[in-house]
Amino acid sequence: MDYQEDIEKAKAHSEEIKKFIANVRKKKPKQLDEAFLSAHEETFQKVDCLSCANCCKTTSPIFRDFDVTRIAKKFKMSNGQFETEYLKKDDDGDLVLKQSPCTFLNEDNTCFIYDVRPQACREYPHTDRKRMIQVLDLAQKNTEVCPAVSRI
Repeated sequence: MDYQEDIEKAKAHSEEIKKFIANVRKKKPKQLDEAFLSAHEETFQKVDCLSCANCCKTTSPIFRDFDVTRIAKKFKMSNGQFETEYLKKDDDGDLVLKQSPCTFLNEDNTCFIYDVRPQACREYPHTDRKRMIQVLDLAQKNTEVCPAVSRI
């Protein structure tokens, strides 16, 4: 399956997607969470993340303090050592990876730190959560990163 095609299609229709999301935000449909969850479950029956890994190749999760502590422990490092070696502060002051693709992405698109991966990675692409109305802008941005989100 050509996942890149899904991402390119989302980029080509980004203005339409923005308008759609703005309209959804205004209407605040009561069944929004259920609709996203249903679409999420249906889509992830067809999309294989390990065949894509575009999220890991192009973006960085935000690392919270508890993520740093958990991952540093796995590497038998102090939090400071881990941050110095792997992380930087972005323009918003959040801790993110120094480089892309993700340092912990294996050649077969599996994650070297999967068992202790950051919460942001665990929750990605955020299309199965409650109160989707709060993360619609993020969902819109993710249509250009994740083929599953572009389908949802």
